[in-house]
Amino acid sequence: MSATDTAAATVPAPAQAPGQAGGTGESGTGAEVVCLGESMVTFVPQTTGRLADVPAFTRAIGGAESNVACALAAAGHRARWVSRVGADGFGEHLVDAIAAYGVDTSAVTRDPARPTGIYFRTAADRDADAAFEVVYYRSGSAASAMSPHTVPLDALRDTRVLHVTGITAALSPDCLALLRTLTERAPGRPLVSFDVNFRASLWPDRAAAGEVLLGLARGADLVFVGEDEAETAWGVTGGPQAVRDALPEPTTLVVKQGAGGATVFTRSGAGEDATPANGAGDPRTGEAPAALRTAPDAVIHEPAPRVDVVAPVGAGDAFAAGYLSGLLRGLPVADRLRQGHLLAANVLTVAADLTTPPPRALTDRLAALDAEEWGGLALGPGWAEVARSAEAAEAGGAARSAEAAGA
Repeated sequence: MSATDTAAATVPAPAQAPGQAGGTGESGTGAEVVCLGESMVTFVPQTTGRLADVPAFTRAIGGAESNVACALAAAGHRARWVSRVGADGFGEHLVDAIAAYGVDTSAVTRDPARPTGIYFRTAADRDADAAFEVVYYRSGSAASAMSPHTVPLDALRDTRVLHVTGITAALSPDCLALLRTLTERAPGRPLVSFDVNFRASLWPDRAAAGEVLLGLARGADLVFVGEDEAETAWGVTGGPQAVRDALPEPTTLVVKQGAGGATVFTRSGAGEDATPANGAGDPRTGEAPAALRTAPDAVIHEPAPRVDVVAPVGAGDAFAAGYLSGLLRGLPVADRLRQGHLLAANVLTVAADLTTPPPRALTDRLAALDAEEWGGLALGPGWAEVARSAEAAEAGGAARSAEAAGA
């Protein structure tokens, strides 16, 4: 593999710590990834139409950061979700549902005075359909009370990667203070992954939102941002390079381009001693050292496979999970992008916000396709489930053959 393929921010070694592993509550080593953020109980309509007309809803769970944690745990990684929920039935359901994916929920705090957030949405496309509706009941929620004083900071730092999003910053001043604490450049912190995840409905002042999100992104080591988000939040146009020019500080920047794929910019030769995670730079401005900001980038673009989209909600979280999984496994950058595309396609082709990832053997096989084969890849509804069933049948046949041979 080439130097261009392998250049990327170094991930710290996993810590040995008295944490909880998986959703079982058993003691184990530190998590590979910790995801911090609010998750809510989601009510998804059973039919299309306006919220005023929908007669019935199906209960699910929704939250950008918990979606990433669930996908990573289901893919075989040690993932922890840190948050606050109400001491109510909805909070209990959230914790149980997320733990069922294998996520460590031991650091989730129950708040007896504040409720768990909930929301209702229509079945329309959030981005493409003007009829899309979403109604949040999250003001004053338990998660909005997260702060540097109300969440266990040790549980956030006992990890190789800490993943946060801009959604948390919009929930309250205390939540913003927590994110600013976590994105401060300090010696020994984990690699900080930040998904901008701009949601206009959460920010009454768009200009202020852009400034806040840009400041947090500057303090991170790895940033995910959509090309459309960069234009809306920061007024940046002109493609991925223009986004990189506006955000030179992170060691790695992933610019998502929708159906056009994604482009990664990563500092050439940025290793453990060069990454801002080791405390270099200005903690007030989030600026990385000048030598790192001006180091040349390795630039890698990977197109996305053609996808027959069922519902777009949750695809960005799945993409981040796929990329982070590749990062943790030490895969080349191009393969990380392909893993992100495949996990996003898995969510795009189902109606739910969250679903079990395809088997690793399948995504590895598809990610290894040559450029021509990858370019011709087309994925429709149920593609991952069909492949999963075929692999299970093949494994069952092999087992029966082995039994027959041994008889």
